[in-house]
Amino acid sequence: MAKGSVRKKGKKWYYRFYVEDASGKMVQKEYAGTESKSETEKLLRKALEDYEDKKFVAKADNLTVGELLDMWAEEELKTGTLSNGTVENYLSAIRCTKKHPIADRKLKTVTAEHLQAFLDLLTFGGEFPDGKVRKGYSKDYIHSFSAVLQQSFRFAVFPKQLISFNPMQYIKLKKQAEEVDLFSDDEVEDGTQPISHEDYERLIKYLEKKNPPAILPIQIAYYAGLRIGETCGLTWQDINLEDQCLTIKRSIRYDGAKHKNVIGTTKRKKVRIVDFGDTLTEILKAARREQLKSRMQYGELYHRNYYKEVHVKNRVYYEYYHLDGTQEVPADYKEISFVCLRPDGSLELPSTLGIACRSVSKKLEGFEDFHFHQLRHTYTSNLLSNGAAPKDVQELLGHSDVSTTMNIYAHSTRKAKRDSARLLDKVASNA
Repeated sequence: MAKGSVRKKGKKWYYRFYVEDASGKMVQKEYAGTESKSETEKLLRKALEDYEDKKFVAKADNLTVGELLDMWAEEELKTGTLSNGTVENYLSAIRCTKKHPIADRKLKTVTAEHLQAFLDLLTFGGEFPDGKVRKGYSKDYIHSFSAVLQQSFRFAVFPKQLISFNPMQYIKLKKQAEEVDLFSDDEVEDGTQPISHEDYERLIKYLEKKNPPAILPIQIAYYAGLRIGETCGLTWQDINLEDQCLTIKRSIRYDGAKHKNVIGTTKRKKVRIVDFGDTLTEILKAARREQLKSRMQYGELYHRNYYKEVHVKNRVYYEYYHLDGTQEVPADYKEISFVCLRPDGSLELPSTLGIACRSVSKKLEGFEDFHFHQLRHTYTSNLLSNGAAPKDVQELLGHSDVSTTMNIYAHSTRKAKRDSARLLDKVASNA
């Protein structure tokens, strides 16, 4: 809490107090009051309250871009209405930006040219300040950097009034040009290709020997099209085996800043119902029986899974924990019965699943570019190629718009493209 005092000079009273400037130094500010001491003391109290509420900086000339990003994150980003996942994504972009020299540049000296050069480096790659040469980031990650800079500089203009205009308004996000070898004999396959059922069975057999805990989540994704975080976040209470449907309402992800696995909402923050067939029903029943056996075999060493509710500013996080039967359970832990478990009862996490998928891509022939999301593509392609209505597929996937479903998946296989092209043969034969 800032402290102040009043003093009389001539006929007039003045009030003064210390504030912290942008460089962290304490500087004294003095203002003229009135000829009344009590009225001047009221002005002092009002000024101190204003300082505490607004945290205004006495001297903004030394404020850097990095300090602005921290200020915006604390005062606006973390207290806003964006999802926890988006907030963590933006905080990651801030941490990355602060490793670049632009973060040390004085706010009032930053130009659109500086910002454009920074975003171009992130987009196209090149030699970074640490001397390492890196490839450009993904389009989605670039958009996160752009959003962070756009909003933080707007924040600096208003309400902070640290600068008079937003240089980000002149920035253009560029795209990497696609390089095509005009003289290559290789066929070009665009987009993520689905997995044939024969390859899927080959994948399951490989995992039976190399990584059994990864099998169930891969089976669920193949037959229900869930994202990796949704698959790991599925609980037995979300499954109705009689009506053969899943209720998808949560996702789990690793928070690098907190070094915790966090349970949150799905990508669109909406609950959806996903129907499934007899094959997945039998898979889930068998998994349930196997988990009950493991619990008996491990006894008190079998792990149970919990979440803990954590409040930060106006946000709520749910952190994941697991404990075996010999460990005391804290009072604020609440048990949760996840579906995808390791033999000891702990959750099969997205991070370990990701490692398993990368191992498959390196060691299993024909799966060189395999990743977990490819199962979701396969699920969609299988539905569409077998006559499912695009609108139904959209709802099963949880896409915000049916065009997303069609644009990404509808023509993801060579067979679908060939069938479409051969429709012209029918026209010619009927002529």
